[in-house]
Formats: sequence, C-alpha cells, structure tokens
Amino acid sequence: MTASAAIKSLLENRIFLSSVSSLILAQILKMVFYLLTTKKRKKWDAIETMIWRTGGMPSSHSAVVCALAASVGIYEGIDSNIFIFCLVFALIVLRDAVGVRRAAGLQARALNNLGKQSAKLTGVEFHSVKEIQGHTTLEVLVGSLLGILIAFCFYLF
Repeated sequence: MTASAAIKSLLENRIFLSSVSSLILAQILKMVFYLLTTKKRKKWDAIETMIWRTGGMPSSHSAVVCALAASVGIYEGIDSNIFIFCLVFALIVLRDAVGVRRAAGLQARALNNLGKQSAKLTGVEFHSVKEIQGHTTLEVLVGSLLGILIAFCFYLF
C-alpha cells in the first residue's frame, strides 16, 4: 500500500474521523465556553485554550475516547475484543481526567500557595510547580456524551 493510499484510507475511516472530529469540536466548544464565561478575555488565551490548554468544558480527552469506543462498538460489535479494549481504555482515561489529574492539580496549587507564603516569610526564592488542570465530573460527562453523539452521527450520516 502506498503512502497516499494509506492516508486516503485513514481519511475515509469513520472510526478515525469520529475520534478526530470529537477532539476538534470539543476544543472549539472549550474556547466558546472560555469566551462566554471569562470577563477579561484575551485573544491569545482563547487560542491557547483551543489548541493545547488542559481542563475546561467539555473534556476533549473524554470526547475522543468515547467517540473511539462508541465507533468501534458500532462498526466492530460490542462483543469484539477491540471494543472491550477501547471501552477499558476509555474508562481509564475518564477516571484519570476526573480523579488523578484533578487531584494532582489541586495538590500543585496548594504547594504553590505554601511555597509563596514561605518565600514571603523567609525571603528564599520559590519556583512554582505546574498546576495541571483536571476536569470536573460535569466536564467529563459532557465530553463523553459529545463523543458518543459524534460517533452515532458518523454512523447515521
């Protein structure tokens, strides 16, 4: 198979297209929610939110893995091994998005606050750690439903 034939095959694959479409739509919606909910909007922050910032409504990770699992379930069957793999993978990503990453972000925020307070008291320079934004349960739920909806739209149309 030539490279152009492989690319053409990929771009015609509904499982791939539903997953990528879910990612793109979730990121666009994330930017829209940012613009609607932020009073001091900055053009660059909106673009950054759409391209690579984590966290926010809806969860693009959730949208992608749910679109993937739903698409595989639709086209390969829910009794297929690949669907079971995608489902377990999706559950791990969803749990990570709402639990582990959120907890790590909250912990990093607390450490930064303590570090700043200590730096003020002691005069010792403090370098903040990166605060990873996880997702709320609602953000993960909306992302998941978005992914499943997009998978069914690719199946129906």
